[in-house]
Amino acid sequence: MIDGYKDFVFIDQKGYPMTGAYYTSTFGNLVKKYNKSHEVALPNITPHILRHTFCTRLANKNMNPKSLQYIMGHSNINITLNLYAHASLDGVKAEMVSLIA
Repeated sequence: MIDGYKDFVFIDQKGYPMTGAYYTSTFGNLVKKYNKSHEVALPNITPHILRHTFCTRLANKNMNPKSLQYIMGHSNINITLNLYAHASLDGVKAEMVSLIA
């Protein structure tokens, strides 16, 4: 039990919850191993990159920004909107077409 929490899903060999540093190290090792045997190298992959990709994909699927804010734990909606609500000409055209239909 840590700070009143228990029954963690991902634990290490000693029974403690996995930390961000563990995943950063593991991803780094996996990328190095992959890059040694492949011509096209993978970029650096971190837990934060996975988090950002997850949120970007939800935003691209038009998830409600307030729901996205809640999932990501952002204290302010402006953080969510400024990081993940990217406008593009194609996206604007598609929105206008959907309003007409």
